[in-house]
Amino acid sequence: MPEVVVAKHLLARVVGLIIVPCVVYILSFYVHFWILENSGPGDAQMSSLFQANLKGTEVGKDSPLEIALGSRVTLKNMGYGGGLLHSHIQTYPEGSTQQQVTCYHHKDANNDWFIYPNRYEPEFDPEGPLRFIGDGDIIRLIHGQTGRNLHSHAISAPVTKSQFEVSCYGNITIGDDKDHWTVEVVDDVASRDRSKIRTLTTAFRLKHPALGCYLRAGNVNLPQWGFKQIETTCVKENKPGDVYTHWNVESHYNEKLPPGDPGSYKSPFWKDFIHLNVAMMTSNNALVPDPDKQDDLASKFWQWPILNVGLRMCSWDDTTIKYYLLGNPVVYWGSTLSLALFGLLVLWYLVRWQRGYNELTQADISHIHYSGLYPVIGWVLHYLPFAVMARVTYVHHYYPALYYAILTFGFCIDWFTQGMNKKLRWAVYAFLYCLIIGMFVYFRAIVFGIEGSSQQWTHLNWLSGWRIAN
Repeated sequence: MPEVVVAKHLLARVVGLIIVPCVVYILSFYVHFWILENSGPGDAQMSSLFQANLKGTEVGKDSPLEIALGSRVTLKNMGYGGGLLHSHIQTYPEGSTQQQVTCYHHKDANNDWFIYPNRYEPEFDPEGPLRFIGDGDIIRLIHGQTGRNLHSHAISAPVTKSQFEVSCYGNITIGDDKDHWTVEVVDDVASRDRSKIRTLTTAFRLKHPALGCYLRAGNVNLPQWGFKQIETTCVKENKPGDVYTHWNVESHYNEKLPPGDPGSYKSPFWKDFIHLNVAMMTSNNALVPDPDKQDDLASKFWQWPILNVGLRMCSWDDTTIKYYLLGNPVVYWGSTLSLALFGLLVLWYLVRWQRGYNELTQADISHIHYSGLYPVIGWVLHYLPFAVMARVTYVHHYYPALYYAILTFGFCIDWFTQGMNKKLRWAVYAFLYCLIIGMFVYFRAIVFGIEGSSQQWTHLNWLSGWRIAN
């Protein structure tokens, strides 16, 4: 093949299989952000600036723009999928046994913090003149609900042992210099002026001057005693590019300051695109089985090819119209059997080829290669990842692999019937079509909706794992 032709083939594949799919994928998010205008339950996964531009959000609403001593704020971690700095009355079961500090996506009063001067400065006077916070200032953060100071010390974090534990300790008068945090401004999307921190727009880090570490909230979840919330630590390494050490003020309350309009600044598309995709990946990976809870909806990878289990799509109350996710038995069992048959078919011809038989033409080999082997490889590549991943899995995770198994099913039927006469071959195809359509009609209630008691459909419980009528 000439080099020019090879180059054209390569270019066509790069454009058709890489560039076009990427453009379609990115454009779908562009349209998504374009038409998304209302606040919803998934807001907390996105940046504060993105949330502030949604209708119905409380983020940044009537918040004063510039932060001052005495302000009550919520701090949002700017890492992908980051939550709000949070504390509650529960304590660490080991380590310092002091009050827990975490990151949490749900918005509540335990996310509120007051900004106070450090212990070397005069006590905060609510009636005194305003003093704004900026780059290099040393402050204290006092938890609004418990009145304790955000604190760190040379004790290993509960999960990430290489980092320091962050806790809440003391109160407004009781404490030490380990309650201090130095503000280091990283960036501001609205201004080059670093003399003041601004709601939503300013990204900053909080350095612990006594230990030299930085407040960080990665994607590590605490055990059940920490309510599976995100572990918040003080990391020893100084990495300015680590977005999990970046914070911004999401909500700001200060009666002495006029309301601003920080939501007027738009969040960049590419930043939102990357943020949402990484947040989806991290959230997906965090869906690990909980040994303390019984998950009746989850299933194992080995159950899917043999159709050992289905999935209830809603409540199973008698007053509810119920839907049950279950594959067509003929399609599932036939496609799984075809995978085994294809393996035996290839083994059969390999053994005969070794023994000197030359019964396959080049067209037959190409047919097996492209129409049989490729679908099997596709099935393996879409099935094996769910056999090794740690996250909780469900019936629908098999569907991409099932698509390739069905293609293998079609190949096997075509291959084993090609030697038959035309009428017999059409009879086989007609029988299979009738069987598959008949199965759909037989199980139609789980597709169109089960009304009333599910006990009327006990005859559909072919296997014990099919919880249609119990």
